[in-house]
This record gives sequence, C-alpha cells and structure tokens, in this order.
Amino acid sequence: MAEDRNEVWRDELRKTIKNKERTEIQRVRMNELNAHYRARVREEVNQGLTEEQALQESKRCLDCPNPTCMTGCPVSINIPGFIKNIERGNFLEAARVLKETSALPAVCGRVCPQEKQCESQCFYKQKLGKEAVAIGYLERFAADYERESGKISIPQIPSKNGKKVAVVGSGPAGLSFAGDMIKKGYEVTVFEALHEIGGVLKYGIPEFRLPNSIVDVEIDNLAKMGVKFVKDCIIGKTLSMEDLKAQGYNGVFVASGAGLPRFMNIKGENLIGILSSNEYLTRVNLMDASNEESDTPIYKGKNVAVIGGGNTAMDSVRTALRLGANRAMIIYRRSEEEMPARLEEVKHAKEEGVEFLTLHNPIEYVGDEKGRVCLMKVQKMELGEPDASGRRSPVPVEGAIEEIEVDQVIVSVGVSPNPLVPNSVEGLEVSPKGTIVVNDSMQSSIPTIFAGGDIVRGGATVILAMGDGRAAAKAMDEYLMK
Repeated sequence: MAEDRNEVWRDELRKTIKNKERTEIQRVRMNELNAHYRARVREEVNQGLTEEQALQESKRCLDCPNPTCMTGCPVSINIPGFIKNIERGNFLEAARVLKETSALPAVCGRVCPQEKQCESQCFYKQKLGKEAVAIGYLERFAADYERESGKISIPQIPSKNGKKVAVVGSGPAGLSFAGDMIKKGYEVTVFEALHEIGGVLKYGIPEFRLPNSIVDVEIDNLAKMGVKFVKDCIIGKTLSMEDLKAQGYNGVFVASGAGLPRFMNIKGENLIGILSSNEYLTRVNLMDASNEESDTPIYKGKNVAVIGGGNTAMDSVRTALRLGANRAMIIYRRSEEEMPARLEEVKHAKEEGVEFLTLHNPIEYVGDEKGRVCLMKVQKMELGEPDASGRRSPVPVEGAIEEIEVDQVIVSVGVSPNPLVPNSVEGLEVSPKGTIVVNDSMQSSIPTIFAGGDIVRGGATVILAMGDGRAAAKAMDEYLMK
C-alpha cells in the first residue's frame, strides 16, 4: 500500500513539473468592500470573483490523480470536477457538479473554513509549500453564477418510495439531510421552531458575511425539489415524537442545534447590558432589533466588549460596529495565534477598527446606579507551561488588573445543545454535556431517531454539520429500506 501511495505522489510530481506554468500562477485575492465604508453598513464584505479571476484561479488546479482536497471535505464534493468545469468556462456545469453532494454551495463558499479543511489538503500546500487553490472562492463563484444567470438546475427526483421522514431544525445539518433524502425518494418535512427557515444560517451569521437572500435561494431550491417546511413548530412542545410517529413518519433526524448559551458566572454578570452572543445576533439578524421602531429594539452600545475568540465573537463585535459603537473590543484570554476564529474574520475585524485585547480575561462587572454595566475589570494573562497535549494554558499575571469602561458586554464563550428534544424523548441516550449520543451511523439509542450537527457535536462548523446530515441520510436510508 505504501508503494502504491508513493507511486501516486510520483505521478503527481511528474504532472506538476509538466504543468510548471500552473504552479507559478499566484493565488487570486478576494474582492472586498472598503473597510472604512463597510464597518458602518450591512452590505456583504466579500464581493466574489470576476469571471476572469475565476478562470485564472481554476488553471492552478493540477487535477491530481489522488485529489487529497476531497479527503478534507466533510461532504465529499467533487472538487477537481467542478473546478475543471470552471476552467473550461462551463460555469453552470460546475454548479451542477457541486449540487450533486452539497445542498448549500453558495453558503459553504462563504462561511466554511476551507483553510482548515479542503484547502489544507491541497497538493500546493502539502507538497509545494505554496498557497492552496482557492477552492472556497471558486465554489462561491460557481453557485453565484448559476443563481445570477437565472438558470438554476433542480436535481431529478425519483418516484416516492412510500416512506416519510421528519427533520427537526432547519440549520445546515437538517437542510443537508433533507436534500439527500428527497433525492432518495422519501417524503421529507422539516420542522423549524422559529418564524424563519435557515436555523443558524439566518439567526447566527450576519448579512455582511452571509446575506439572507443567498440562504433563501438555497432553501427555495430544496422546496422545488419537494421538501416541505413547517415554521413555528417546536418538536418536544408543539408536537412530540409520538405525534410524529402517529402522523406516519418512519424516521426522524434531530438537528436542533446548540442554542443554549454559556456564561462565565462571574460577579456582576447579570447586570443590564450583558447578554449572550446568541441573543444579540438572533435579535439583530432575525428580529430587526437594530430598528428602533421594531417590537424588540436592542440597546446600541457605544463601548462594547465581546468576550471570546471564535467566529461568533467576530460576528458580534463587527455587528456592534455597524450598530454605531465608538469602541468595539475583543477580550480573549489566550493569544491571537490560538483564536479559533477564521483568519479572514480576524483580518476583517482588524481592518474595520476592532481592538483586540488578547491575554485578558474578565473577572468582574460593575454597574451604575440604574443597574447597567459601566465598568469591566479584566485580569491580564500569560501563557504557562505546555500541558500533555502541548497546549499552553493561560495563567493570571499577579496584580495585573485593568478597568475598562463599557456600556454593553456580549458573552461568546460557547454554547450547549438545545435541551428540548433530549429532555422530551423517553429512552433517548444523552451525554453528560447534553448532546444526543449516536453511533458511527449517526443513529441514536432509539433506532428510528438519528441526529447530527451541534446537538451531537456541541458546537461546530456549518460544513461539519452538513457532513453529519449526509452521513445520517445514507445510514437512515439503509436502515429504513431493510
């Protein structure tokens, strides 16, 4: 086997030498709105590639005999296949290839961490030490081209097989599962607790990163394929699992996400003006809370601190800027190198004027006479000795405490699974962390119930959730058709 792998790499190296002109093409740069302008508007920051840029970038792909980029993709997109269609100028065919495996290509092209997944396995990066092919940019280009052309292809759907499945939650895991199951001939209904379909894609990701109109088109495509959507329906409250069984559903896929925010349990954390990133983003993105005339307006802080270093923290702090903050800060207890947020999101935040106070940790909040937060005490940190895994934990610097004026604090230190479904189903095995326990096939302790996404992982990326949806669809189909 080792000899076979070595021969594959030798073939790739020969092709690389033969295609040397391709390896000398520089990776394309994403077109972006001006930082000063975009920091106060909600327009999408990344503007996409032009046709010329997409054609040029597609030429960098070496069409490897062993496309390792695909091994890094949780939904197994035929990456060389769609990129080669772009190189041939057949952009609509590139989009069709994408949709063979991905229900949300325009979404993934925008928010998936390709640098940690498909692009991290690219031959350029692995063997040549160069920048990877811009797979994510090209995925977005193909999906956007198809949408803007008005020639959106809908996959051929087979005749119904007589079985019904229900999906709990309309986030990326649920939509991916629904797309695969409708292609297998099932009658599919997605139940969403909120008044908008899209889950975290709608309430958790701001429009400057993922416009709602993009998500709506992807959902509309699923509806045209035959997927049914039911809004304002809470499984575990409005309907029980027994109700779904009585309605003739043969299987249920739970993709209810991780909507339970975590807090730090420090002094003053219940003061007015301190809220979770979940509440903040949901109110702004889904409830029009930034509009003072809305039924649920939100306070627009002028000195805003966001606690955390992930993508949700970046979304929150950049949203605060767009709502008029004079000072928007990221407070993170580790170093910038350890931030889990995408490098692109950190870059955009810095360009827009966000301050980064790394190696700082809040220890107390102080309120004014009206009970609103007005001051934050932070402990300076330093990295200690590496632990068994090699990671250096932050430790306090003795006596190094700062006071920072704030009028709004957004806590973004993680989430826990939504407890509604786990708590409402008798006999469903749940982990101590509240996640649904599943086997390698995404099947729970109740054979007809499968689960995936954050309700299983406790918090992950869009593309990993989609991968769970695809895996669950394959396994449930095999189980139900036995």
